[in-house]
Amino acid sequence: MGFSVHWSWFAVLFYLSFMGGHYTLTKNLKAGSMLIYHCPEGYYPYPALAHVCQLNSKWKSVPKQLPRGPQTCRLVECPDPNVLEFGDVFPPLEKYYVNNETTYECYSGYTLRGSSSRVCLPNGKWSGPTPICSHDTSDHCADPGIPPGGTRTGNIFGIGDKVVYGCNDKMFLVGSSKRVCQENGQWTGTEPTCYYRYTYDTPLEVSEAFGSSIKQSLTDLESTDDIQEGRIIKITKNGTLNLYIAMDVSESIEKEQFDSAKSAVKQLITKISSFAVSPNYHIIFFSSEITPIANIIDFFGENKPTLESILEALDKQKQGEEKFEEHHHVIILFTDGGYNMGGSPKPTVAQIKNMVYMNPTSQSETPVRDEFLDIYIFAIGAEIYDEDLQPLTAGTGGEHYFRLKNIDNLQETFDEIIDEEEVKGLCGLHRTYDNLNSRVKERTLILNSFQERKCLGSLVTPKFILTAAHCFTFETLPKDIKIDFDDGRGRKVKHLKLHPNYNITGKKDKGVAEFYDYDVALIELKEYVKVSTNIRPICIPCTKETSGALKLVGDIKCKDQEQLLIKEHLERLNFLTKSGNKVGEKDAYAKLGANRGECISHALHAKGVTTTDVTEVVTDNFLCTGGRSPYRDHAACPGDSGGAVFKDYQQRTVQIGLVSWGTRDYGPNECPSGDMIESDGLSRDFHINLFRMVPFLKAVLGDDTQDDYAPLEFLEE
Repeated sequence: MGFSVHWSWFAVLFYLSFMGGHYTLTKNLKAGSMLIYHCPEGYYPYPALAHVCQLNSKWKSVPKQLPRGPQTCRLVECPDPNVLEFGDVFPPLEKYYVNNETTYECYSGYTLRGSSSRVCLPNGKWSGPTPICSHDTSDHCADPGIPPGGTRTGNIFGIGDKVVYGCNDKMFLVGSSKRVCQENGQWTGTEPTCYYRYTYDTPLEVSEAFGSSIKQSLTDLESTDDIQEGRIIKITKNGTLNLYIAMDVSESIEKEQFDSAKSAVKQLITKISSFAVSPNYHIIFFSSEITPIANIIDFFGENKPTLESILEALDKQKQGEEKFEEHHHVIILFTDGGYNMGGSPKPTVAQIKNMVYMNPTSQSETPVRDEFLDIYIFAIGAEIYDEDLQPLTAGTGGEHYFRLKNIDNLQETFDEIIDEEEVKGLCGLHRTYDNLNSRVKERTLILNSFQERKCLGSLVTPKFILTAAHCFTFETLPKDIKIDFDDGRGRKVKHLKLHPNYNITGKKDKGVAEFYDYDVALIELKEYVKVSTNIRPICIPCTKETSGALKLVGDIKCKDQEQLLIKEHLERLNFLTKSGNKVGEKDAYAKLGANRGECISHALHAKGVTTTDVTEVVTDNFLCTGGRSPYRDHAACPGDSGGAVFKDYQQRTVQIGLVSWGTRDYGPNECPSGDMIESDGLSRDFHINLFRMVPFLKAVLGDDTQDDYAPLEFLEE
């Protein structure tokens, strides 16, 4: 690599020598390149976190006097906890480093609130909540405490009284520098914290704080959908949400951080799209130039951008008539805060606030319309300009500034922005990140055991379970059925309803020993299942709720859902298998159209079949999977019977069919429950197509003549 002639070899060697860590370089040390230092967990680079080579071939922010030693990794230090009022900190040390533990005791007459012991963490923070020694007084608000490394002025906590915070040398304040005691006994703003330059927020902290913050700020002012209990996105009944996302793609942001942020943004907009909310997006990437991905204005035309088009634009990116006052605006910004073109963004933010608050001359500390604007800053990069970024935040409902070192798991953070407890009744909700996949699938598609057969089933409403009819006989009584939701609670059965056309012996005289047509059953529980994020229903065909999940609007028919979900000649579907607490997800391709004939022909080789007419064995009510061409499908084992055959559509899961029977007569050791065995060249599995079972489902689940349960609303055929 070549070095500028203006650099001395001493300077180059000085900056590249790094004890205890490693560094990364951009642009091969040419002008504009960035030298970023990395240390093991619990250490930080000293004296610099990073250096930028300027156009004059000099390092930016180089100290006037070079340090005596080379760049090193220093042990992370936590802020001084000896700011506790009316109590003692043990041990009383001059400095506290990673893994140092402290304990707290209050003087006589004072009560400890917060943590009685804390540990210095690798991210430069103390574990647990801030300790406070409080004294029962007539104060209206509780003592707000003092953060480690901080200072506070103000010791009177009555209505309207203020406290002002600051941080000691070499630290800066994150949170509210000024808080006011309110009539409701709560302090305005958020609890302040003192950060060093190397302090960062963990993904878990961001998830809890950002999730709590945006869930409070993105809440309906007026219910728009009774199903969602009016608590998903904060818009007026006739208003809209405008969501702006800006991502810094300049050289100061490492590629890995940009890629992680981009994945997180995709997760965010996909998550929001899974609910009955249609926000207007404006997504841009910026450095010295701006690259638009989606424009707010486009959403007010006839040809609104689709979710797919926005996600496609994000993938390709490489390094109105409504009244304005009814709009809620959320701005999410990923950047390190550095700017060398266009000047400070503060004046622009001030203009945005004036437009949204609609009171540019107001002198009040809290704007009347502050709930209509939220600006969230996700500070990323090796060198973060906190003093420039923090003043840009705006909004109510918790923290709006987050300092990130590792954003690999940020999509999990964004998955928490909408409180699923508030929308848990919506069918088919699920999460998508890989490390939770098998566990979440288990939650989404409820697993059940029936008698000795160990069949599976799916919760389709809080009162009904859908499964296979062959898991029972017509003599089976409700008391004989055991339901296991894997939550340790037994459920009692009120009614068992088999499809009236199901008759296992109906074609014995035609050479079919066991005939599985109409292999469907519904179990009505005596009591409603308490729906939660752990136990919730799956979407089923031809209901209005499923149309909402699929984003189908207008005069929608049942066939519209079917054409959307089963439209290819090879349609990839999934079903579950379970053994003990282990749950696996199997893949299989439904052979449709021209592929169907060859697939169903294998039914003639099944045990107990002597007919040569395949239509006597497999009717149009079945989907056929299996085989090794063109893909190796998983085979259904006997214990998989009755389980949902499903398809994920964006963020919702729709049950297409249920596992019925197969051509291979597997023994208990050949294909045990929970085994991810592959189909062989001859074996095929047949699943009941629920689109053909709608009359039965509607007769039971859509029965509006009874008062025992809330009926589903079905579409016209």
